[in-house]
Amino acid sequence: QVQLVESGGGLVQTGGSLRLSCAASGSTVSFYVMGWYRQAPGKERDLVAVIRNGVTTNYADTVQGRFTVSGDYAKNTVVLQMNSLKPEDTAVYYCWAYSDTYGRAFWGQGTQVTVSS
Repeated sequence: QVQLVESGGGLVQTGGSLRLSCAASGSTVSFYVMGWYRQAPGKERDLVAVIRNGVTTNYADTVQGRFTVSGDYAKNTVVLQMNSLKPEDTAVYYCWAYSDTYGRAFWGQGTQVTVSS
């Protein structure tokens, strides 16, 4: 049973920083791509950042230059460092991973990030 477990959410003031971590357990293979999505109240779940093979990264325009995604391909872990946080970054953040071997994506349970103005 593959599970993605997130940690690191919380409450921070505008301009502050938070670090989210995610680790996959129960997998017998490495995930080719891992990343983070977020969902604000009343809005759709949107991509924040992804990392492929632990090297290649992509970011949403809204977080480019403020957030950094990193990961360990062999250990199936991914980290999102969030700096210069804004109130509009407030959302539930979900860890996400895709495997060609399993033929599907997996989701974490979500962690709340709240940025106060």
